[in-house]
This record gives sequence, C-alpha cells and structure tokens, in this order.
Amino acid sequence: MKKSSRYTPLQIAIHVYAWSALVWIIIELLMGSFSINPIQELEQRTGRHAITLLVMSLLCTPLNTLFKFPELLKRRRTLGLYAFMYATIHVIIFVDLDYGLAWSLILQTIVEKPYIIVGLTTFLMLIPLAITSFDIWKKRLGKNWKRLHQTVYIIGPLAVIHYFMSKKGDFFTFSGDIVRPLIYGLILAIFLIMRIPPIRKYLASLSTRILSLRFRKNSQIKADAS
Repeated sequence: MKKSSRYTPLQIAIHVYAWSALVWIIIELLMGSFSINPIQELEQRTGRHAITLLVMSLLCTPLNTLFKFPELLKRRRTLGLYAFMYATIHVIIFVDLDYGLAWSLILQTIVEKPYIIVGLTTFLMLIPLAITSFDIWKKRLGKNWKRLHQTVYIIGPLAVIHYFMSKKGDFFTFSGDIVRPLIYGLILAIFLIMRIPPIRKYLASLSTRILSLRFRKNSQIKADAS
C-alpha cells in the first residue's frame, strides 16, 4: 500500500509562504535593487511579514469554525513560530544593524518613541508562547498552557497597533500610509469578534446547516439522475 505524503498541500503552502520573504530579500540584495535605506526596508519587511503570519495564525480557529477544515487548527503553531522567527529577525535588525548594539541610544529611542515600547512589549509577550508551543509544555503546564496562549489575542492587536504607530499617517483623516495597518486591523477585529462565544456558536451552527443543506441537495440531484 502506498504511504500518504508526509506533507499536506496546506503545510507546503505555509512553509513556502513563510520563507518567501527572506528568499525575496536575499534575491533583491544580490541584485542590488533595495532602496537607498536598506536597513529601514529590512526592518519594515520582516516586521510586516511577522504581523501577517501572526494574523494568519489567529485566523485558523474562526476559519475552521466557518468551513469545518480541522487541519487549520494543526497549523496554528507553525504559523505562530514563523511569526516569532520574523519578529526576532526584526528586533535583531533594529538593535544591531540599525543601532549597532548601542544600548544607551536604544534605550533612549525606546523611551522617546512609544510605538517601539508597544513593539517591544509585543515581542516579549511572544517569547513565552514560542518557548511553550511544543507538546511537552502543554503536558507540563496543564490548564495554565491554554491561559498562557490566550494572550495571543492581546499580542495580535498590539502588533497591529505597533505597525500603525510606526507609519506616518492619520487614522482619523485617512491620510498618509495607513492602508495596510487599517487592513490588518479590520481583518483582526472581524475574526476576534467571531471568537466571542455566542457569535462563534451561531457561526458553527450556521456552517453545519449550510453543509447539511448542500449534502441533501447533492443527494437529491443524484437521486433524480438515477
């Protein structure tokens, strides 16, 4: 009997997408097509990819509720770890390439720029989640594991707020570079609302009814054709 493939199409797609940012950065560096401020561009790209992967990890549960696709739940950890990887690269670029490990200057910048405080808080909160994301910690921590990992619903909005605050724009007048942060924020807000227990329960029952209707319709079509 032929063994099933080790990786599913969804797994492959996630790994390809996760590494795509680094691969593209390397290609552009080799081609010399970066902007006149390559360090800033590196910071922005890695940070943006980290937020994208983090938001994708948060979408897995509500999307499974809507479409009954349980494999999504198995991929949350992978997306979360990739998000942490890019967040770590983002921080390393900031403290090393941008500020040359000049800690006094880094601390001064953190104090002067609130969005960096938000970003640092987000990163520090991600660390225990990444460390305890493996099954052995789930057994060791028991119920506390779930409580700890529920902080991701705070981390997600903080990451989006950090991204928005780092851009030059005004949300209230819809001016400046706010389109991407606004899209992230709207997506995150919609899917966090979908996690509210009554709404989640309603969507789950609605999805079940839709699938049931489709099954009955297909059965009726087959019966009419026979």
